[in-house]
Amino acid sequence: MSIAKAQVLIVEDEPEIAELIEFHAERAGLRARKVHSGRIALEVIKREKPDLIVLDLMLPDLDGLEVCRRLKQSEETRNIPIVMVTAKGEEADIVAGIELGADDYVTKPFSPRVLMARLRNVLRRGSVVEEPAANADRLVLLDGKLIIDLDRHEVLCDKVKIDLTLTEFGILHVLAARPGFVRTRDQIIGSVHGKNTVLSSRTVDVHVTALRRKLGALSECVETVRGVGYRFSEGAIEED
Repeated sequence: MSIAKAQVLIVEDEPEIAELIEFHAERAGLRARKVHSGRIALEVIKREKPDLIVLDLMLPDLDGLEVCRRLKQSEETRNIPIVMVTAKGEEADIVAGIELGADDYVTKPFSPRVLMARLRNVLRRGSVVEEPAANADRLVLLDGKLIIDLDRHEVLCDKVKIDLTLTEFGILHVLAARPGFVRTRDQIIGSVHGKNTVLSSRTVDVHVTALRRKLGALSECVETVRGVGYRFSEGAIEED
């Protein structure tokens, strides 16, 4: 299905905000529906399987984090992308939501234009479009300027091979496999070294700094998401 026909469920208990999101979603060509509580949302999601959920974290009956947890624990709903809506400064909740499996977030007050861009991006790379690069042996990104070859354990920047440590290579691959998706430092550590490994957040930051230095002109492709973690910038992906 096309992004323009995607169904969006808005879970927001503040009527004005819910109506604002609904208005701009429909104006963007999406099919939008709003509900005001977490429990009702779970019932609707189970029955209708929307393509995307816009989920406020502060709900009156069942908070957004618990809704997210239940959705991601269910085989029926775990692949439905979630964009969280949070109050400014709730970094701990943002990290918790992403750890649970949420795909992106916006903070109140938000720009409707920014929110719609986030929704389109999540739909483009989420349930509407499969993830072709997640298990690819060779990732071609940024219009061919960056190539990650898993079989050869090589990285080419503008056709020049760069030498990365095992950790740097692992971090780059974890981020580049899903451009645009935010990864917390704990998720990066778990993916690169295993979930039982204990490393400090500062250690991840040091490795990212070294990785960026080696990427040179392409260093900006590894983006810092303040208070949360890192992500690889959006870019063209091809699979050999």
